[in-house]
Amino acid sequence: MIKSELIQRIAARNGHLYQRDVETIVSTILDEITLALARGDRVELRGFGAFSVKRREARTGRNPRTGEQVSVDEKSVPFFKTGKEMRERLNEAHG
Repeated sequence: MIKSELIQRIAARNGHLYQRDVETIVSTILDEITLALARGDRVELRGFGAFSVKRREARTGRNPRTGEQVSVDEKSVPFFKTGKEMRERLNEAHG
């Protein structure tokens, strides 16, 4: 599902809300999560999961095409861990 599909589904389930308002709400939530992660904060949504940032140290990698060694800079990467309730619901659906 992409962002626009999420907005359409939320608007369809909540007929009292205008789609443009739902779009503003969804965008604001995603922006706040992104800003919190950029500050190094952890974002936890109970029952859904937790977003955090992990640091990857600088390292020496290889160019897969040439085999040449390449320097890879340190970087931050987003990490998501599912919540217990989400894991249980997913396993019910497939179990």
